[in-house]
Amino acid sequence: MTNSQRFSYQQINQKIGEAGYLPFLPITLTYNNNSLTVSGLLDSGATVNVLPYHQGKQLGLEWEKQTISMNLTGNLANYESRAVLLTGKINNFHPVNLAFAWTKAENISLILGQVNFFLEFDICFYRSQLLFEVKPKIKS
Repeated sequence: MTNSQRFSYQQINQKIGEAGYLPFLPITLTYNNNSLTVSGLLDSGATVNVLPYHQGKQLGLEWEKQTISMNLTGNLANYESRAVLLTGKINNFHPVNLAFAWTKAENISLILGQVNFFLEFDICFYRSQLLFEVKPKIKS
């Protein structure tokens, strides 16, 4: 197993040069027997991981069966959200359990935030090089 892996920032907006690059990480999410490979925005300012509604549906989640409500803040404060637990796998790292606020918002990216993505992985941003490094936490 690899100790750490580097990834390139992804260009989101060509018109604004280097400012148009963001740290999107390819990750495979699994719920029951359904898997979905997506790109998640690494957001060290986000308190929680956020799963867009359509991606939850693709994984086979049923809104009515998720009974724990969550309150989001910022531009997602007006959307309902529910707590869900998924498995996340990045390349050849071991899979980890990731808690998400599954939101009814549609036009957002998957967000990987402090709880609990940044609790499971150490991230080092090399913004000037348009690179970031991901390393699984060391189990004690």
